[in-house]
Amino acid sequence: MLHRTLGRGTYALEVSALGLGCMGMNYHRGPHPDRNSMIRLIHEAIDRGITLFDTAETYV
Repeated sequence: MLHRTLGRGTYALEVSALGLGCMGMNYHRGPHPDRNSMIRLIHEAIDRGITLFDTAETYV
């Protein structure tokens, strides 16, 4: 899995180059997704090497 660095110096954080957007996993648009399915999805992403999870509540 490719990685990238966010930030610089003391605040640098190495994360996977590919991330998982989590905005629709709880309430945002449309019907509520199944909680257990979303937990399984996150676990699968971790198993595949994803370390960047975008949990912003809104995008501008």
